[in-house]
Amino acid sequence: MSLMKEFKEFAVKGNVMDMAVGIIVGAAFGKIVSSFVGDVVMPPIGVMLGGVNFTDLAVILKEAVGEQAAVTLNYGKFLQTIIDFLIVAAAVFVAVKTINSLKKKEEEAPAEPEAEQEPSKEELLLTEIRDLLKSRS
Repeated sequence: MSLMKEFKEFAVKGNVMDMAVGIIVGAAFGKIVSSFVGDVVMPPIGVMLGGVNFTDLAVILKEAVGEQAAVTLNYGKFLQTIIDFLIVAAAVFVAVKTINSLKKKEEEAPAEPEAEQEPSKEELLLTEIRDLLKSRS
């Protein structure tokens, strides 16, 4: 099988399309979480810590000289990114746990017994003939 044919089969499978949709939705979800952390979670935490804005927390490694910008170690942005990650990880954990519990319930649910089908007319007739033959013996 040629490499192009294998790639085509791989690319048009439903799982690849599902994965692409998941990546796109995940990227959008990441932006929502970043906004939630930066605009909703971090300001109250900063107020509780004495009015600190986390995005401004930095260590100056080299002062600005003339037109050259200062070199800083922006650990506040890093802390915010860690909180973003923790929220995303928690959301994914809850989603996977919910999906797994739903699958488990689905697997554990007893299958409904199939309704017994009534015998066909031929089967009824054959049963009567068999019973008549047994009674004559």
